[in-house]
Amino acid sequence: MPRTLSTLAVAEPAAGTDRFPANDRPIVIGHRGASGYRPEHTLEAYRLAIRMGADYIEPDLVSTSDGVLVARHENEISGTTDVAARPEFADRRATKTIDGVAATGWFTEDFTLAELKTLRAQERLSQVRVANTVYDGRFEVPTLQEIIDLARTEGRARGRTIGIYPETKHPSYFTSIGLPLEEPLLQVLRQNELDHRNAPVFIQSFETANLRRLRQLTDVNLIQLLDSTGRPYDFTVAGDTRGHQDLATPAGLKWIAEYADGIGPNKNLIVPRDPAGALLAPTSLVRDAHHAGLLVHAWTFRAENQFLPVDFRVGADPSARGDITAEYELFLGLGLDGVFTDQPDTAVAARAGLPGADLLQRDPARS
Repeated sequence: MPRTLSTLAVAEPAAGTDRFPANDRPIVIGHRGASGYRPEHTLEAYRLAIRMGADYIEPDLVSTSDGVLVARHENEISGTTDVAARPEFADRRATKTIDGVAATGWFTEDFTLAELKTLRAQERLSQVRVANTVYDGRFEVPTLQEIIDLARTEGRARGRTIGIYPETKHPSYFTSIGLPLEEPLLQVLRQNELDHRNAPVFIQSFETANLRRLRQLTDVNLIQLLDSTGRPYDFTVAGDTRGHQDLATPAGLKWIAEYADGIGPNKNLIVPRDPAGALLAPTSLVRDAHHAGLLVHAWTFRAENQFLPVDFRVGADPSARGDITAEYELFLGLGLDGVFTDQPDTAVAARAGLPGADLLQRDPARS
């Protein structure tokens, strides 16, 4: 039978309980931190997400050459660090094939942790989030351990537990070069006493094989990510012709429930858009996933017009703020268990405005 999980996992579990304390409000996941306000995957982005009320912070994990897990959106880092401007690393520029796609740049697996620590983060969406570029050059590339330490420090200061929601990036690729992500991740979780059923941790992946392997190694909560197009890369390697949309069917969800606790679907699998970007009728995905015993944490909510359906855009500037609250209300009204958001403050505010939200607040002793 599929394992189920309470929809809120921010409070410390009581001794002897099987899962987290019951609470029906959706969780807010700081997507790469508060990446709408600070360069993504930096300690400052994560810290701000926590201060804005995020329940979880989400690091994408890649490996250094010496096997340390660090947070970057991709292992190719020319768009998220100043590495291209560092003459001492000019000879590290390379072209590689990652998940069947050629990429040219600088890759984390070609740097030791000490070398990566000399780099500084920069805003990836510099044309969209111009204000964030003022922080370029200020922040280091953080390790998973540093992110866990931050979550604990900030959580203690606020009297609440901050969860972590790591994603294993390109797991087949990293395994192929002798730097598998899964064992180092579990080792860090064990060292921090977070490798157990009640830990405030979700491990997510777009691939299925590594999640199925992780299910044999850990009882930590696992989330199968689903995109609106394409297929998991491990399916490509194995010759499996199923795609993400096949996994979003009742049969696919039943299969996922054999090893995972939930799904992380692209929003378009829940409420599709027409070619012009206007909303279409919702699908049955949330209901079907819940019927299979799976949580649903949808991605990614972003406040700028260009990321919103045309129904919720305000004005003609693609980088201006649209009506993100209306989008949250639509999706939360369909029964989501959590949202990945670049602007956690907007999700926290929208959640507070849900009908009955006054009945879903944290115990004052924990808030």
